[in-house]
Amino acid sequence: MRKPKRPEIPRVLGYIRVSTHEQAESGASPEAQTAAIGKAAAINGWEISEIIPDNGTSGTIAPDSRIGLSRALAMLDGGQADMLVASKIDRVSRSVLDFVTLVDRAERNGWQLVTLDVQVDTSTPVGEAMRGMLAVFAQLERRFISQRTKEGLAVKRSQGVTLGRPVQIPADVAARIRQLREEMLTWQAIADTLNADGVPTARGGQWKWSTVRDVHARLLRADAERS
Repeated sequence: MRKPKRPEIPRVLGYIRVSTHEQAESGASPEAQTAAIGKAAAINGWEISEIIPDNGTSGTIAPDSRIGLSRALAMLDGGQADMLVASKIDRVSRSVLDFVTLVDRAERNGWQLVTLDVQVDTSTPVGEAMRGMLAVFAQLERRFISQRTKEGLAVKRSQGVTLGRPVQIPADVAARIRQLREEMLTWQAIADTLNADGVPTARGGQWKWSTVRDVHARLLRADAERS
C-alpha cells in the first residue's frame, strides 16, 4: 500500500454534505462547513481547487453512490487533486466501515483524506493510531451486520419463510467478490475490477456497484443460514 506524500502546496478538494433535516442547523450548514475548510486551508497553506457539495444527501449512503463525493474520489484517484478535506468525519460517512475503506483507498492511490474534527492523517503517529482504532470499530460493525442478518433469518424461519435464494453466479466469481470486499474495496471499485477483467454478470451484462453489493449480501445470508 503506497503512502501518500503531501506536496509543498497540496491541491485540496473541500467536501461538504448537508442532509435535508440538517439545512436549518448552523453548525452543519454548507456555509459553516465551507468556512471551516477555508480557515484550515489558510492556516495550513493549502490551495483549495474546488468545494464539492452533496446537498440533501444522507451520510448513510455509500460514498460511491453520492454524486458529489463520487466525482471528488474520481478526481483524487486520477491525480487531479492531492487531498480531500471535510469539516467533520460524519460529513464523509456515518459508517465506520465505509470511512475506513476510503482511508485505505486514499493510501493505496496516493492522496490524503483529512477531517478537521478527527485526525486520520496516517503520516503522523496520532493519525496512525487513529487509523488502527477505526479499523477495530470497522470490524465490530461487520460483526454487528452479520449478527443482525442471522437474527433476521431466524425470525423468518420461525415464520415459515423459505430462505436461501441461490446466488446465480459462478462460485469463483462469488469468492472473488468476497475477497475483494474483505480487502476493503468499495462496491464501485469491485464492479470496475470485474468489468475490466471481462467478468460478466449472471445475465451477461456489466457490473454495477449495486449488483456487487446485492451479491455480497446474498453470500452473507447464505453464510448465516449454514451457521
